Amino acid sequence: MTFDRRIKIAPSILSADFASFGAECRAIEDQGADWVHVDVMDGHFVPNITFGPATCAAIRPHVRGVMDVHLMIAPVDPYIEAFAAAGADIITAHLEAGPHIHRTLQAIRNTGKRSGLAINPGTGIEAVVHLLDMIDLVCVMTVNPGFGGQSFIGSQVDKVRRLRALIGERPIHIEIDGGVTPATAPLVAAAGADVLVAGSAVFRGGSVSDPAPYGASIRAIRAAAEAAAG
Repeated sequence: MTFDRRIKIAPSILSADFASFGAECRAIEDQGADWVHVDVMDGHFVPNITFGPATCAAIRPHVRGVMDVHLMIAPVDPYIEAFAAAGADIITAHLEAGPHIHRTLQAIRNTGKRSGLAINPGTGIEAVVHLLDMIDLVCVMTVNPGFGGQSFIGSQVDKVRRLRALIGERPIHIEIDGGVTPATAPLVAAAGADVLVAGSAVFRGGSVSDPAPYGASIRAIRAAAEAAAG
């Protein structure tokens, strides 16, 4: 993975056909996806249960590019090595998931993987200041974590703008997760985000047997974001 600030679209397989994960991963990459985003939920930190390391290991051979694993779980530390072994390229943990986030980020880095820090809509950016030397990505949640298909929380755009100023020239991605559409993508791209996670906005209307709508949606989100980012 080489760092750049070009717009990247990372479809969330939370909105894919669970019975066809391998084919879905291949389909979205064939249709222009840059990363594959895997939302891991535990029914404890968030009110939903999704996948574990075994699912990540199963889809890894079908993902040619970056597998971006977002851990919405608590505790995080006991599972880091398992997700690293399953083939994650980026492992993102929530600031809110435990009392020792610096230790968690160290543990991710120690596996040789890229480390991500996610922050919920109600969380400020003050703590991020002291973690910038530990992260490769900051994920701004623009919905409350736990379910796909939620509406974008517009108050987070200013948070993105302030984070971008804080990051400066450091090689840290700003990722947006939640409610990303061609209408909302320009707001966060103009504020400084470069990785856009989209679930239902990509997968709605398409399928493994008819993947063209995936490509149309990815292109529409990318074009809207790039136009705003300049």
